[in-house]
Amino acid sequence: MFPFDVILFDVGGVLLTNGWDHRERARVLDRFGLDHAEFEERHPQPYDAWERDAINAREYLDATVFYEPRSFSAEDFLQAILAQSVLLPDGGLGILEELAASGKWMLGTLNNEAREPNDYRFAKFGLRDYIDVALSSCYMGLRKPQPVIYRRALDILAKPADRILFIDDRKENAAAAEAAGMKAIRFEGAGQLRRDLETLGVL
Repeated sequence: MFPFDVILFDVGGVLLTNGWDHRERARVLDRFGLDHAEFEERHPQPYDAWERDAINAREYLDATVFYEPRSFSAEDFLQAILAQSVLLPDGGLGILEELAASGKWMLGTLNNEAREPNDYRFAKFGLRDYIDVALSSCYMGLRKPQPVIYRRALDILAKPADRILFIDDRKENAAAAEAAGMKAIRFEGAGQLRRDLETLGVL
């Protein structure tokens, strides 16, 4: 018997760079000449709503950038956000591909991402070629590390919690998965992940 039935990956910080974390935001704000402190003050509440799909990209941008006239368009700014998504150096995408090729597990994502960046990232990097289920925050209406998103994932997967392995780069997200009964690995690089998977009998 395989040690797990399902293996779930975070996306940003594990497979790809973070889509819109503080480093990415700083680069885009500099490009468009926007004040960092002012943006960051406006960002948290609408971003939470955007990642839960309670608002769309335009509503998020209206709340954070286009509350006053700008010399650039919302589409220009959104494209700059999307362009921040690149392959993560020393990331786990190759391991995901390897697991998918084996056909031994149900594979999926459990990630926090707004709909437009999420759909862009899945398409650009072909992630749906490797996964069976996408439990993204924008589809679930919930965000990690809220306990309810893990409970909802368990309901959808219909597997015992201890038969699910979750991989995430953030300590609080991995801890919340373990609190829900899942096995969790905190991702710190492809080499470390491969060693941990070998120890668990996955690779």
